[in-house]
Amino acid sequence: MTTVRSLDRLSAAQAADVLALAAAAEQADGVYPLSEDVVLRVRGGGDPAAHTHFLSYTGDHLSGYAYLEHDGSGELFVHPSSRRHGHGTALLAAAGGGPLRFWAHGDEPGARAFAEKNGFERVRVLWQMRRPLTEPLPDIPLPPGVTLRSFRPGHDEQAWLGVNSRAFAHHPEQGRWTEDDLRLREAEPWFDPAGFLLAVDIEDTLLGFHWTKVHPASGVDPAIGEIYVLGVDPAGHRRGLGAALSVAGLRHLAGLGLTVSNLYVDESNAAAVALYRRLGFDIFKTDISYFRA
Repeated sequence: MTTVRSLDRLSAAQAADVLALAAAAEQADGVYPLSEDVVLRVRGGGDPAAHTHFLSYTGDHLSGYAYLEHDGSGELFVHPSSRRHGHGTALLAAAGGGPLRFWAHGDEPGARAFAEKNGFERVRVLWQMRRPLTEPLPDIPLPPGVTLRSFRPGHDEQAWLGVNSRAFAHHPEQGRWTEDDLRLREAEPWFDPAGFLLAVDIEDTLLGFHWTKVHPASGVDPAIGEIYVLGVDPAGHRRGLGAALSVAGLRHLAGLGLTVSNLYVDESNAAAVALYRRLGFDIFKTDISYFRA
């Protein structure tokens, strides 16, 4: 019998069960079913009043999971052995009848079929792009009067949040980051201020940034250096700053001995896609956002 529980916050045991479920789905599908942000919420980060966790059970066995922000956006997946047994449908029903937007990690036929069956349409495409760090990078200097320094925890948060919100004003996820979102990531083991590069002028005004992230090796995958967030303040745009910051961060990652770099970019962001292609990035994986009115 399928039952669904809805919770504002997960216990440590429930969180462990959800992450184990996600690992099983990754092993079967070759792609992890949760975004970084949702993993942080599963672990207890963020305001519990702003989201809901849905857990679908077969008896006492966790078989499916959905995460839903109160704006109707979220993620959903089911254990490979429990698919086609009504868990996905039960999770959708529990999420409610209003407008819903769910990410599917990996452009998988099963996710497409489930979305179409339940009245969802494909509305957004997110590409993961990769390039080897062993290949030469172009020399792109910083604009005149601009220097680089590392992020200073406890000092640069508000300036960074301001530039981030302006740079991603039309981005549905990145542009709405709060101080809590930033500090959650500062507390993560991977956070390294040395790889959080800030472009500043002579008065130390923040003009842009390249925040890198290192993913440890896992299974057959090597350690990967990510262009985690890259942004330039549109209020003080310096021509060529985005490209120069891109190269500076990639050189930092290569200097750590990493051999592969990745990034995530919306298919519709033509300017960013063109820049990354010029820098040698190619599409590696596709995530899809499905919407139901």
